[in-house]
Amino acid sequence: MPKRLRLVSFRTQRLSVVSHMLLLLAGLFSAGCKSEARVTMTGELSVWFPLTFTFDGPASSESATPNPFTDYRLNVTFTSPDQRTYVVPGFYAADGATVETSATAGDKWRTRFTPDQPGRWHLKTSFRAGENIAISLDPKAGDAVSFDGESATFEVQPAQVTAPGFLRKGMLRYVGKRYLQFAGSGEYFLKGGTDSPENLLAYADFDGTEDVLLDRPANRQIQAEPFLHRYEPHVKDWREGDPLWQGGKGKGLFGGLNYLWKKGVKSIYFLTQNINGDGNDVWPWTAHDERLRFDVSKLAQWEVIFSQTDRLGILLHVVTSET
Repeated sequence: MPKRLRLVSFRTQRLSVVSHMLLLLAGLFSAGCKSEARVTMTGELSVWFPLTFTFDGPASSESATPNPFTDYRLNVTFTSPDQRTYVVPGFYAADGATVETSATAGDKWRTRFTPDQPGRWHLKTSFRAGENIAISLDPKAGDAVSFDGESATFEVQPAQVTAPGFLRKGMLRYVGKRYLQFAGSGEYFLKGGTDSPENLLAYADFDGTEDVLLDRPANRQIQAEPFLHRYEPHVKDWREGDPLWQGGKGKGLFGGLNYLWKKGVKSIYFLTQNINGDGNDVWPWTAHDERLRFDVSKLAQWEVIFSQTDRLGILLHVVTSET
């Protein structure tokens, strides 16, 4: 019989996806039976607020064999109070604090979920290992490991009418009409924003970020020296209480987002990788020529930025790859 996970703590973290959220303990349910597995839940237990679930699992690293990004598969099934289910993929998170530590190794595994209705939710884990299991659609592929099959419940409160940005209005959804619609408020969203810089994430404060100089076609100029964004003119637009990491990193980009928001910008367009494009300065992997191992701390720092746009009410127009 599957054991239940113990929800060992519920807290907020300044630099997590739920930065600056208040602690809400009401309704948190933790099963009484014992279990070796542990899960830490961070976030505010309200509709439209993202929750982060961090599991203690097998130790690994970005360079380990088996590869934690291909040879493990974490899926967490969330069941709503009205019995709808959402299967949310999880990921390897090194030490679980990579935004600050830049760690490449650890035993933390993580998933994120945003509840869309109040009431008691249930989660159940599927954690399996096997060669290239991460791309298998077979739920029984590989072997069950660690906290596979364990469960927990948690209580979610109604949406907060005073919450900032999208945390108040809900997710944007396509409803078959001209404009996207907020799932919570029912309002329609009029998109208007920037298409530049497409290499927004070529930011000097992100871990593992560099400008790789490659030979270009004859009709393109080869860069004389590497370049990364610093957004220095917008450091002054950073506001007290905005997130930062590692002793003050991120101030220029956070300030830039504040500037755009004050000007009424509702969306920003950017690439998550431009290798072999005209930038060669944005990618999620551990190296420019790597495709199967991810830079955990870089992605965690990206997530801090993405979370702040939700709080401001700016849509992320994500272009996954430059062709």
